[in-house]
Amino acid sequence: MKHPLYTLAAGVAALALSASAQGTEEQQIFAALAMTKAQESSPIPTDSGVFLYEASSGEWVRTGPVIQAINSIETDPSNPQRVFLACGNGIVRSLDGGESWKMTSGWRESDFTKIAIDPVDGSNVYAASVWGVSVSRDGGETWAPANRGLAQKYSRTIIVDERKPKRLLLGTADGIYQSNDGANTWRPIRSSPKLTILRIARSEADSQLWIAGTEGQGVYLSRNDGKSWSQSAAELADRNIYAVAVDPYDANNMAAAGWGTGVWVSRDGGKSWQARGDGLPSQNVTSMTYDPKQKGRLWVSTFEEGTVYSDNGGRDWQDGGLFGAYVFDLGTIPVE
Repeated sequence: MKHPLYTLAAGVAALALSASAQGTEEQQIFAALAMTKAQESSPIPTDSGVFLYEASSGEWVRTGPVIQAINSIETDPSNPQRVFLACGNGIVRSLDGGESWKMTSGWRESDFTKIAIDPVDGSNVYAASVWGVSVSRDGGETWAPANRGLAQKYSRTIIVDERKPKRLLLGTADGIYQSNDGANTWRPIRSSPKLTILRIARSEADSQLWIAGTEGQGVYLSRNDGKSWSQSAAELADRNIYAVAVDPYDANNMAAAGWGTGVWVSRDGGKSWQARGDGLPSQNVTSMTYDPKQKGRLWVSTFEEGTVYSDNGGRDWQDGGLFGAYVFDLGTIPVE
C-alpha cells in the first residue's frame, strides 16, 4: 500500500531532521479518528485515519493509508522512520516514514488498540488488542501471542517503561497487569481495580506517578511507579473514564473525562478535582492529551462535536478543529 498524499515522511520525518539538528527530542500531536457524523450516504466512515497537528498553521493534516478503524499510531523512538498503526483489521507498518505501508500481522490477528515500542531496542514491539497481547521480536515483521498469566485477554492500553524497557504495564478487562520480562509473562497488580482499564498514562514530570481511567470506577492513581493503585476523584467514582492525561511540565496538573462527564482537572496532584465542562461542545469526551510544545495546554476530543483546547486549566476552551470526528486516540508521537 502506498499513499503519497500527506505522508509521514513529509511530516514526522521532516520534523525528525529538524529535531536532530537541534539535538533535542520533538513530539507531535496526532488524532486517530473516523468522521462518523458526516456519513449520511454510507454507514461506513470513508474519511478516517490519522491526522497530525501542524502547530505553525493550526491545521490538522491527514497522513498515512486510508484504513477503517485506525485506533492509534506509534513511531519507533530510536528510528522515527518506522511507524506502526494499530487497526481494526491488523497492524500496518511503514519503514520509510510513511511513503509506503504494509500489513504485517496475520489474518488471525485483529482489533488492535494500542502499540508500544522498546525505546532501546526497536526490534521489540508490543500490541494490545481485544484478543490479548501480540509481540514482535523482529521489528514488526512477524507477530506472536503473549498472554501467559492473563486472566482476561481483552486489552485496551499498553505502555513500556522507558527506564526499564523489559517492564510493561497493560490495561485489561481484569485490571492492570505488569510484565518484567518483555511480555513473556504477566502478573496482576493486586491493588488495581479488577475491571476494564480504559486508559493508562504516565507522568513525564514525575516518573513515580501513573493515572488510569476505568470502566465504572472512575480514576485511579499510582504514586509509587505503578506498584500500587488507589481511587481518586470521588466525584467520578462510578463513571466510565475514557481519557486521562498528566501535564508533562507539571505533575500536579492532570485531567480525566468520559462519556457524559465533561472534563475534570486537578491542580494539586489528584488531591482535589474541579469540573471544567462549561464551554465544551459536548460533555461526551473520548480522548485527551497535553500539548508537548505549548506549556499547560490541554487538548480534548468530544464525540462528533469537535476537538478543543484550553490554556488555563479548562476555564475557557478554544476550537481545535476536527468537527464531526469520533477520535479513538489523541496523543503524541516521539520524534528524535
